[in-house]
Amino acid sequence: MTQSYQMLIGGRWVEAAGGDHLASEDPYSGKAWAVIPRGAADDVDAAVEAADAAFTAPSWRSLPASARAALMRKVADLIPTVADGLAEVETRDNGKLLAATRGEVAALANIFHYFAGLADKIEGVIAPPEIPGVFAYACYQPLGVVAVITPWNSPLLIAAIKTANALAAGCTVVIKPSEFTSASTLEFAKLFERAGFPPGVVNVVTGLGAEVGERLVTHPKVAKIQFTGGSATGRRINALASGGLKKVVLELGGKSPNVVFDDADIDAAIRGAIVGIFSSSGQSCISGSRLLLHRSIHDRFIDRLVALTKDLRIGDPRRPETQIGPITTRPQFDRVIGFLDSARAEGAECVMGGAALDGPGQLVQPTVFTRVRNDMRIVQDEIFGPVLSVIPFEDEDEAISLANDSRYGLAAGVWTSDISRAFRMTERLEAGTVWVNTYRLLSVLLPSTGYKESGLGSENGQQNILNFMKPKTVFLNHGAQVTAPFIAT
Repeated sequence: MTQSYQMLIGGRWVEAAGGDHLASEDPYSGKAWAVIPRGAADDVDAAVEAADAAFTAPSWRSLPASARAALMRKVADLIPTVADGLAEVETRDNGKLLAATRGEVAALANIFHYFAGLADKIEGVIAPPEIPGVFAYACYQPLGVVAVITPWNSPLLIAAIKTANALAAGCTVVIKPSEFTSASTLEFAKLFERAGFPPGVVNVVTGLGAEVGERLVTHPKVAKIQFTGGSATGRRINALASGGLKKVVLELGGKSPNVVFDDADIDAAIRGAIVGIFSSSGQSCISGSRLLLHRSIHDRFIDRLVALTKDLRIGDPRRPETQIGPITTRPQFDRVIGFLDSARAEGAECVMGGAALDGPGQLVQPTVFTRVRNDMRIVQDEIFGPVLSVIPFEDEDEAISLANDSRYGLAAGVWTSDISRAFRMTERLEAGTVWVNTYRLLSVLLPSTGYKESGLGSENGQQNILNFMKPKTVFLNHGAQVTAPFIAT
């Protein structure tokens, strides 16, 4: 049976104004399992107006920060009651392993508890008295309506992080999920009603980027845009938002280097390389898609990595034994296959995988290429699939040169037993996140950012909540003599 969803606008579940729908396909079966509204500009306008009205309404604007935090904690407390259902919907919608989506859903409660704890910790500044009879201070006020635009690879986790940030600051939100994976966000949005949030504080509009996303970005009542996705789309959003002088935070693509030195724990580094690229079928902006190996360990490292990877089980993401699931969308599947063909054409050697699998699902074999050059497409372009490029290096300087020879700078990994080298590498690597002797660890307690074309602005961490607010400075005269006109004090 096909599941039918509606959008959330102003506290009401509604169809698109035009009555149109989009099908959501299960990437393993290839069959449509749900339909979502195909929104348009009118729907965006209604959602933004609802969010703006909620922002100025006393039920939200005058709500004490502690009460706002209490509402967020109610959402956190509700998450475990629906966790299994949310995970199953996300897996069916985007093909991520059910074990992985269960882990991500479990993290949502911690995310909302963390940001709820920040909601009533926003402090202003009192300036030391400089002018007798004048009290001077600065305070912070929420920006207003925040647009949250999420990708298809981890839609629920990313939507939760961005939304929790905004709500803790006192903003209201309009979420636009990917048209390929909207169902889990719509299911999650039901919790805000149950928790008692005022209508319009959280809204969800579904549809295509050109029809919904662009109108949301350019709407004059949207104060800030939070986007995670591809670099080309990020540049488009930044250009559109600049006309309205809107605040923009972009988490974009990556081509992350995973650098292994000859003094590393080789077994740990092999596991880190496998996790770094093949988790989520490589569909992650932080994937360690470039494996840089010290030349002295190159051949034996590859032999052992290939031997372990050949045993990975590929198939239905709902089955507990599956370790690699399908590519989420048909266009992305075709893109990955295109990269496999272009890599061979450029002279790279495929030592494992390199093809799609027959049968159900948009499945691509875990693939390893050697004999690659740093100017090849598979090394420079983000593939967003289970494809690993391996490059040898001679010394630390060459490793840095190769690692930083990329237009991206989202993440990097370093494997070494030399603590001095670890500090040198983390200092020199051009990446917003660097892991040493591990990979893929993330925390909302710490800022997340991207260098170069991997992003603009930052998310997470205590200080980031101020990025959803605007400072206001106040000079209050309580006894100073007013000076004569045109004469500065």
